[in-house]
Amino acid sequence: MKQIQKYIVILIFLGVAPLVIYAQQFTDTLRVEAFITLEGDTIPQSWLPTVEVSAKQTNYWRKYWKDWTRLRNAVYVTYPYAKSASKVISEVNAQLVNVKDETKRKQIIKSREKELKKEFADKITNLSVYQGKVLMKLINRETGNNCYNLIKEFKGGLSAGVWQAVAFVFGSSLKQQYDPAGDDQELEKIVKEVQKLYGYRG
Repeated sequence: MKQIQKYIVILIFLGVAPLVIYAQQFTDTLRVEAFITLEGDTIPQSWLPTVEVSAKQTNYWRKYWKDWTRLRNAVYVTYPYAKSASKVISEVNAQLVNVKDETKRKQIIKSREKELKKEFADKITNLSVYQGKVLMKLINRETGNNCYNLIKEFKGGLSAGVWQAVAFVFGSSLKQQYDPAGDDQELEKIVKEVQKLYGYRG
């Protein structure tokens, strides 16, 4: 019995050994990338192709992105004007500090008004109604005062009232306030983007 088992083992060995020897004559040609850990272990790794997953945009998000793009474009167009207006208002206020004579005050204001019209009249008149609304918001942001009060301060209450009526016709108001923590959150984010991109100081 033991003799038979011995022959069986020999036959199995003789049958398997040639296969092992034959297999050892060929190297694995399948190359894979490997990642070596800090501990020295080798872990095979491979890259999967990119798969894009998309879904149909809902009406809500379609309207949201349309409105946001419109607002963003308006801010990019009007923010430089708001910065210029803020600068001029600060300069005029500095000039008027020690001027008590009403006639001289009007002369100073009228002089600066002519400069502004010469520089910005064509550009401002080409703005859309929507861009005009955004500009008023931004002027409020930059000066800390709404457009109604600014006109009233420099041109008088009558002029402020007239321009408020004009704004009302176009569905707007010179008295609108800037609320960065409320209704104007998106506008504020875009302003920060413009400031960072073009180096404006807040």
